[in-house]
Amino acid sequence: MSLVFRHALLGAAAFAVLAPAAHAAEDTQVSSVIVTARLNPEDPPVVAAARRRLSETPGGVSVISRESYIDRQALALDDMLRDAPGVYAQRKWGGDIRISIRGSGIGNASHNRGLLLAQDGVPLNEADGYGDSQVADPLNTRYAEVYRGGNALRFGGALLGGAINMVTPTGKDAGFRNQVRLDGGSFGLAREHVALARQIGDWDIFVAATNQTSQGWRAQSQQNIQFGALNIGRAFGQDREVRFIVNGSNINQEIPGSLTVAQFATNSRQSAASALASDQGRNQRGVRSSLATTWRLNQTLVFQGAVYAVWKDLDHPIFQVVDQQSRNYGAFGRFDWDGALGGKRADAFFGAWFRSGDMDSNFYLNNRGARGAPTSRTLQNAKAIDVFGEGRLFVTDRVAVVAGATWGQAERDYASFAVPGVATTFNLKADKTYNWISPRIGLLWQAEAGNQLFANLTRSVEPPNFSAMTPTNTGFTRVRAQKAWTGEIGARGHRGPFTYDLTLYRARLKDEMLQYAVTSSIPAATFNADKTIHQGIEAALDWAPAPRWRLRQTWTLSDFRFRNDVQFGDNRLPIVPKSFYRSEVRYDDPRGWFVAPSVEWSASNPWIDYKNTRTASGYAILNLNAGWKITPAVSVFVDARNLADKAYVSNTQAAIVWTATTATLWPGDGRSVFGGVTVDF
Repeated sequence: MSLVFRHALLGAAAFAVLAPAAHAAEDTQVSSVIVTARLNPEDPPVVAAARRRLSETPGGVSVISRESYIDRQALALDDMLRDAPGVYAQRKWGGDIRISIRGSGIGNASHNRGLLLAQDGVPLNEADGYGDSQVADPLNTRYAEVYRGGNALRFGGALLGGAINMVTPTGKDAGFRNQVRLDGGSFGLAREHVALARQIGDWDIFVAATNQTSQGWRAQSQQNIQFGALNIGRAFGQDREVRFIVNGSNINQEIPGSLTVAQFATNSRQSAASALASDQGRNQRGVRSSLATTWRLNQTLVFQGAVYAVWKDLDHPIFQVVDQQSRNYGAFGRFDWDGALGGKRADAFFGAWFRSGDMDSNFYLNNRGARGAPTSRTLQNAKAIDVFGEGRLFVTDRVAVVAGATWGQAERDYASFAVPGVATTFNLKADKTYNWISPRIGLLWQAEAGNQLFANLTRSVEPPNFSAMTPTNTGFTRVRAQKAWTGEIGARGHRGPFTYDLTLYRARLKDEMLQYAVTSSIPAATFNADKTIHQGIEAALDWAPAPRWRLRQTWTLSDFRFRNDVQFGDNRLPIVPKSFYRSEVRYDDPRGWFVAPSVEWSASNPWIDYKNTRTASGYAILNLNAGWKITPAVSVFVDARNLADKAYVSNTQAAIVWTATTATLWPGDGRSVFGGVTVDF
């Protein structure tokens, strides 16, 4: 931890030096993702309310408003989450984004794990925790809430990474009545988006549709994607409403595959021969619907709850053709109380979340992307329930003591069926149940001006998903649940022209789920490591040195390693670079145009393998974003990326030990230019 504290002291010293020296400055439009107790007067009311609500959390949280990314190309969650401190969101190909907070799910070769992704509280994850981020459209998101680590207790979560919840616009807060947006640019990108928002008496409606096609930078990376959203609400007075929300997606994506070090050095734009030969891709359709309510019961108590259902159909040709249909449904309810205890100000929330899902999973031989003979057939059922609560008691006017806990149970039921003519398949029924209690304690101090100091200690538990327990759709491994204790301290607020957010955390993990081989006789799958450490710094600093100027910076230090492991000693974990920095300077001209150059700097070389024998190179890429609000109704933007056309590795997969034939590198896109026009009327 000493290295982390050395970096933290340097960061704290920088804040201490800069803030007193700064002259007082007027608040400007910064579209900040930083949560503070003092509201940005330029935030729309719905975003300001979200920031105020999250500022009550004694830990790392952020709010990402639509205004912070709408004037640039925002195709997937890496574009939307770019400026959120502590969030590692890097594209592998198309819309496949590796999203990790505090090292969550880095052992997964693909898909999401260790982090709850949700839309309007409805999980994008399956009931067993497996999930995809491709089904979320940034254009159909009003704002996103980021709860890092144990700060996601409000959702009943007990995961190492926390939660990201994307909120669909309503007819009351979309910010327009009608909108048409046309985007296009490099690699054959074309995107059309239309949306309508209305409020009629006590009713409101938001409906939107997006169509997106692209050839992709590399061969075998074509995309054809459609999104749809419908949000209908009925108000029954202040803080009382019922809302019906439907989100749908149709995603067809080719997969270009990962490269070896030699292949990347020779031609980073080439695709893997295996991906081309088997026409690899991911094609999925899905619909998510929820019926939700917010209902004020009295002056001190508000109920929020929903029932939801999700259907997904996946056709996924990779080493075999994966054919899966899943159905998930659930319900959650939470009471928010605001009152007093013993004459002292207090508030609390408590609730429960139930979810259930079943999946028909069939694998076939891959015949150049088409289904060949069947190789396996299984049924996978998952159920889980969380009961949770947290309360704050202000022991003084400025200091609150926070305590909470979640109790959880997760069930995994598995059945495989013998396939005629396939000797490796057989009838098998297996099940596993996981139970846990995750307590949480914390402190929050808030100055009169809104600046805050916080600290907390949280236990997290993550049961394995079916991808970890049966990666090849045959057999069932009773992987142990991953446990961790995470402590964090931090500060956030304003001082003069500065808005800052600084968090230090240290997590001691037991049974971390990683993909590596215990011995050479056991194939690589998901196994439990013994002890590991995840520690780091999550920092953000916005500086408005003069009216219409803004410097936004985020820096994440990620120190993830084994701890006295029998096979890997104290080696660092691969994939996430130790130091990652982003910065953007923006000038807004009074005549309606803006210009914003930015840099993305992976300042350290991430390891490729657990043996720590080879790294991928760090990189720095330059981007330029500019736009012009031609009239109050019409705006345009240009977004140029990787201006120097640098060949760089945007993402890696983990190997046990690197060899010349190890293909784990995902190249980042070359130089590209995108543009768009938006018309509100």
